[in-house]
Amino acid sequence: MRYRTSRIRSSVLAGLVLIVIAGCDNGTSFDYIHLPGTEPAAGANMPFTSAIRVRSGDVVFLSGITAAPVPHSHPHIPAEFDQLDFSAEAQTEAIMERLKETIAAAGGEITDVIQVTRFVVDIDANQDGINTVMNRYWGENHRPASTSVEIVRLATDPRFILEVEAVAVIPN
Repeated sequence: MRYRTSRIRSSVLAGLVLIVIAGCDNGTSFDYIHLPGTEPAAGANMPFTSAIRVRSGDVVFLSGITAAPVPHSHPHIPAEFDQLDFSAEAQTEAIMERLKETIAAAGGEITDVIQVTRFVVDIDANQDGINTVMNRYWGENHRPASTSVEIVRLATDPRFILEVEAVAVIPN
Protein backbone atom coordinates (compact mmCIF):
# COMPACT_ATOMS: atom_id res chain seq x y z
CA MET A 1 0.00 0.00 0.00
CA ARG A 2 2.83 2.36 0.82
CA TYR A 3 4.39 1.88 -2.64
CA ARG A 4 1.03 2.51 -4.34
CA THR A 5 0.43 5.75 -2.40
CA SER A 6 3.94 6.97 -3.20
CA ARG A 7 3.47 6.10 -6.86
CA ILE A 8 0.14 7.94 -7.03
CA ARG A 9 1.68 10.96 -5.30
CA SER A 10 4.58 10.94 -7.81
CA SER A 11 2.16 10.68 -10.74
CA VAL A 12 0.08 13.60 -9.46
CA LEU A 13 3.20 15.71 -8.93
CA ALA A 14 4.47 14.91 -12.45
CA GLY A 15 1.06 15.86 -13.87
CA LEU A 16 1.06 19.17 -12.01
CA VAL A 17 4.55 19.98 -13.30
CA LEU A 18 3.39 19.33 -16.87
CA ILE A 19 0.31 21.52 -16.37
CA VAL A 20 2.51 24.35 -15.09
CA ILE A 21 4.95 23.93 -17.99
CA ALA A 22 2.15 23.79 -20.56
CA GLY A 23 0.45 26.83 -19.03
CA CYS A 24 3.47 29.15 -19.30
CA ASP A 25 2.39 31.23 -22.30
CA ASN A 26 4.47 34.13 -23.59
CA GLY A 27 3.46 33.81 -27.24
CA THR A 28 5.85 31.01 -28.28
CA SER A 29 5.66 27.26 -27.79
CA PHE A 30 9.35 26.74 -27.04
CA ASP A 31 12.78 28.33 -27.24
CA TYR A 32 16.03 26.74 -28.38
CA ILE A 33 18.89 26.93 -25.89
CA HIS A 34 22.23 26.80 -27.76
CA LEU A 35 25.65 26.60 -26.18
CA PRO A 36 28.25 28.84 -27.85
CA GLY A 37 29.31 27.42 -31.21
CA THR A 38 26.34 25.04 -31.47
CA GLU A 39 23.92 27.45 -33.17
CA PRO A 40 22.88 26.46 -36.70
CA ALA A 41 24.33 29.77 -37.96
CA ALA A 42 27.73 28.76 -36.53
CA GLY A 43 27.82 25.90 -39.03
CA ALA A 44 27.53 23.15 -36.43
CA ASN A 45 26.12 20.07 -38.17
CA MET A 46 24.68 18.58 -35.00
CA PRO A 47 21.50 16.46 -35.10
CA PHE A 48 20.31 17.98 -31.81
CA THR A 49 19.87 21.16 -29.77
CA SER A 50 21.46 21.42 -26.32
CA ALA A 51 18.16 22.21 -24.60
CA ILE A 52 14.64 23.47 -25.26
CA ARG A 53 12.56 25.60 -22.90
CA VAL A 54 8.78 25.02 -23.14
CA ARG A 55 6.72 28.21 -23.08
CA SER A 56 3.22 26.96 -23.90
CA GLY A 57 1.32 24.27 -25.75
CA ASP A 58 0.15 20.71 -25.29
CA VAL A 59 2.84 18.24 -24.29
CA VAL A 60 2.52 14.98 -26.24
CA PHE A 61 4.55 11.87 -25.36
CA LEU A 62 5.10 9.45 -28.25
CA SER A 63 5.76 5.78 -27.63
CA GLY A 64 8.78 4.13 -29.17
CA ILE A 65 8.51 3.81 -32.96
CA THR A 66 10.33 1.25 -35.09
CA ALA A 67 10.17 0.56 -38.83
CA ALA A 68 7.79 -2.37 -38.20
CA PRO A 69 4.50 -2.01 -40.08
CA VAL A 70 1.54 -0.91 -37.98
CA PRO A 71 -0.39 -2.87 -37.03
CA HIS A 72 1.63 -6.06 -36.67
CA SER A 73 1.15 -9.22 -34.64
CA HIS A 74 1.90 -9.53 -30.94
CA PRO A 75 3.74 -11.67 -30.13
CA HIS A 76 5.86 -10.70 -33.12
CA ILE A 77 5.94 -12.91 -36.20
CA PRO A 78 9.28 -12.37 -38.03
CA ALA A 79 7.77 -13.33 -41.42
CA GLU A 80 5.63 -10.15 -41.28
CA PHE A 81 8.85 -8.15 -41.61
CA ASP A 82 10.60 -10.17 -44.34
CA GLN A 83 9.68 -7.72 -47.16
CA LEU A 84 11.19 -4.68 -45.37
CA ASP A 85 14.42 -2.86 -46.23
CA PHE A 86 16.51 -3.14 -43.06
CA SER A 87 19.12 -0.50 -43.96
CA ALA A 88 19.60 2.30 -41.43
CA GLU A 89 18.33 4.88 -43.93
CA ALA A 90 15.17 2.94 -44.84
CA GLN A 91 14.33 2.22 -41.21
CA THR A 92 14.86 5.86 -40.23
CA GLU A 93 12.69 7.02 -43.14
CA ALA A 94 9.85 4.71 -42.02
CA ILE A 95 10.22 5.88 -38.40
CA MET A 96 10.22 9.57 -39.32
CA GLU A 97 7.14 9.11 -41.51
CA ARG A 98 5.32 7.38 -38.63
CA LEU A 99 6.51 10.09 -36.22
CA LYS A 100 5.14 12.73 -38.60
CA GLU A 101 1.84 10.86 -38.94
CA THR A 102 1.46 10.40 -35.17
CA ILE A 103 2.17 14.06 -34.42
CA ALA A 104 -0.27 15.12 -37.16
CA ALA A 105 -2.94 12.94 -35.50
CA ALA A 106 -2.30 14.94 -32.31
CA GLY A 107 -2.69 18.22 -34.23
CA GLY A 108 0.98 19.10 -34.72
CA GLU A 109 3.85 18.80 -37.12
CA ILE A 110 7.32 17.27 -37.04
CA THR A 111 8.98 20.51 -35.97
CA ASP A 112 6.89 20.42 -32.77
CA VAL A 113 9.13 17.57 -31.54
CA ILE A 114 11.33 18.96 -28.76
CA GLN A 115 13.02 15.77 -27.52
CA VAL A 116 13.92 12.37 -28.97
CA THR A 117 15.56 9.31 -27.49
CA ARG A 118 17.14 7.04 -30.08
CA PHE A 119 17.83 3.41 -29.25
CA VAL A 120 20.40 2.22 -31.80
CA VAL A 121 21.96 -1.15 -32.51
CA ASP A 122 25.65 -0.69 -33.50
CA ILE A 123 25.93 3.10 -33.43
CA ASP A 124 29.27 3.05 -35.29
CA ALA A 125 27.71 1.33 -38.31
CA ASN A 126 24.32 3.09 -38.31
CA GLN A 127 24.55 6.62 -36.88
CA ASP A 128 25.59 8.45 -40.07
CA GLY A 129 22.67 7.05 -42.06
CA ILE A 130 20.24 7.78 -39.23
CA ASN A 131 21.50 11.36 -38.81
CA THR A 132 21.30 12.09 -42.55
CA VAL A 133 17.64 11.07 -42.75
CA MET A 134 16.62 12.71 -39.46
CA ASN A 135 18.30 16.00 -40.35
CA ARG A 136 16.39 16.06 -43.65
CA TYR A 137 13.09 15.69 -41.76
CA TRP A 138 13.95 18.28 -39.10
CA GLY A 139 14.85 20.86 -41.76
CA GLU A 140 17.53 23.53 -41.69
CA ASN A 141 16.68 25.27 -38.42
CA HIS A 142 15.01 22.71 -36.15
CA ARG A 143 16.87 20.25 -33.97
CA PRO A 144 15.18 18.64 -30.94
CA ALA A 145 17.09 17.83 -27.77
CA SER A 146 18.33 14.27 -28.27
CA THR A 147 19.89 11.29 -26.56
CA SER A 148 21.27 8.21 -28.33
CA VAL A 149 21.59 4.92 -26.50
CA GLU A 150 23.41 1.94 -27.98
CA ILE A 151 21.56 -1.32 -27.40
CA VAL A 152 22.14 -4.98 -28.21
CA ARG A 153 18.81 -5.51 -29.99
CA LEU A 154 15.22 -4.33 -30.18
CA ALA A 155 12.33 -6.42 -28.87
CA THR A 156 10.47 -6.35 -32.20
CA ASP A 157 12.93 -8.32 -34.36
CA PRO A 158 16.75 -8.61 -34.41
CA ARG A 159 16.88 -7.06 -37.90
CA PHE A 160 15.61 -3.70 -36.66
CA ILE A 161 18.39 -1.30 -35.64
CA LEU A 162 16.48 1.81 -34.45
CA GLU A 163 13.64 2.77 -32.14
CA VAL A 164 12.73 6.40 -31.47
CA GLU A 165 10.57 7.83 -28.70
CA ALA A 166 9.72 11.50 -28.66
CA VAL A 167 8.11 14.40 -26.83
CA ALA A 168 6.36 17.15 -28.77
CA VAL A 169 4.88 20.48 -27.72
CA ILE A 170 1.96 21.36 -29.95
CA PRO A 171 0.93 25.03 -29.92
CA ASN A 172 -2.55 25.74 -28.49
